[in-house]
Amino acid sequence: MSGMVAGKVVVVTGAGGGIGRSVALAMAAAGAKVVVNDIGVSLQGEGGGDGPAQAVVKEIQAAGGQACPSTDSVASYEGAHNIIKTAVDAFGRIDAVVNNAGNLRDRVFHKMSEEEWRQVLDVHLNGSFYMSRAAAPYFREQESGALVHMTSTSGLIGNFGQANYAAAKLGIVALSKSIALDMARYHVRSNCIAPFAWSRMTSSIPAETEAEKARVEKLKKMEAGKVAPLAVYLVSDTASEVTAQIFAVRANEIMLMSQPRPLRTVHYSEGWTPELIGDIAIPAMRKHFYALERSPDVIDWDPI
Repeated sequence: MSGMVAGKVVVVTGAGGGIGRSVALAMAAAGAKVVVNDIGVSLQGEGGGDGPAQAVVKEIQAAGGQACPSTDSVASYEGAHNIIKTAVDAFGRIDAVVNNAGNLRDRVFHKMSEEEWRQVLDVHLNGSFYMSRAAAPYFREQESGALVHMTSTSGLIGNFGQANYAAAKLGIVALSKSIALDMARYHVRSNCIAPFAWSRMTSSIPAETEAEKARVEKLKKMEAGKVAPLAVYLVSDTASEVTAQIFAVRANEIMLMSQPRPLRTVHYSEGWTPELIGDIAIPAMRKHFYALERSPDVIDWDPI
């Protein structure tokens, strides 16, 4: 993988630990100059500082790579522009952004507060927009660029107690596809990755019963570093024809996820009434209905 993104300048958000750290290290190992962005807080927003970002920068530099830290927040338009400016000031350009920063405010829907809803959308969805928008003028001028956004099966399929997170993560998919369409004329690519990996984002999974404890132990074997190779590939020129796609990574398995398409159509020449819909259309479509379920178990989900 060494040299695959040689000379490129890549911003990785939420890169102080977990998947983000692994992506930043892999980008540097593959020749990129990396801006390591992390505000240094817990998933609940506590604390803060440059420690995590600086630690990853030092790792990269110790291995012979080039990197600089950033502690601006992706959750503000100004902060995102400062992150991109950091890349341009330090390395002269910006070639790719990996939107990985995240937080959690899990709560069953009917008890979720406005603040819990807003804080998650601010980081995940707004943050992905702000970062992508800040990089867009540079991408347009140089007629090249790549965006990699982290989505989740919580958004693609649904999950218990994560209405805020799921809405943000599915919104990121729509954002990515829209960016891919709008920026295609400038040779800018935009793709999503749904990672299966043990990290701070998954460490909140309950582990009280024996079954839950066993599941968590299996999940811990899903290394965060396994996601990084796909991110590096999607940023590279080798992936110049890959855009608007949704991938998933689970250990050594890479999946291409489906995207919404019509499953069944029913036409009635005289026009539908509510009664006819109940008598004809819905019965004809019912076997294609989505089965209510939570996000698939990371261990037991059958491969595609």
